[in-house]
Amino acid sequence: MSGTVPVAELLFSEADATPMSTEETTVKSWEHARACLRAAPKSWLSTVRPDGRPHVMPVMPVWVDDAPWFATRPTSRKGRNLAHSTRCAITVASAELDLVVEGDAIRTCDGATLHRVAAAFETKYGWQFTVRDGSVYDHSLPGSPEYGFYRVGPTRAFGYGTDGLTATRWRFG
Repeated sequence: MSGTVPVAELLFSEADATPMSTEETTVKSWEHARACLRAAPKSWLSTVRPDGRPHVMPVMPVWVDDAPWFATRPTSRKGRNLAHSTRCAITVASAELDLVVEGDAIRTCDGATLHRVAAAFETKYGWQFTVRDGSVYDHSLPGSPEYGFYRVGPTRAFGYGTDGLTATRWRFG
């Protein structure tokens, strides 16, 4: 996503016969959406179970290398779902914009990236991770469980104004 500027457009047109605004001036910038994602203390992650059923859980996002990241244990339902299919959606509600970001959550094992993401978690939440051998661990918990850091690479996103009348779609690539 670094350096990529998505196409921003109205989600609805006059032909859709919807009460949503069709005024081009209501289209939100991706920078506006990124600011909401960066500031969010919590978001909701939707993954797909192997049998196709959805699974939705809250996660604490951080913003690193121009993308949202989250942590989860590889053995959690989220982690097992992502091992089966990287497809996901992350949602954020803010005072200015409600967002839905669809994409793929990819786990990283790159040491330098793990250190940057761990630092972001410590800065934002005070959550300390230890990086070792391509994985991260939380030594404050019994058994020092392993976690994975996942980067959400968006394929498309939707933003809804809090007025209930404006909507923007961003298409990536």
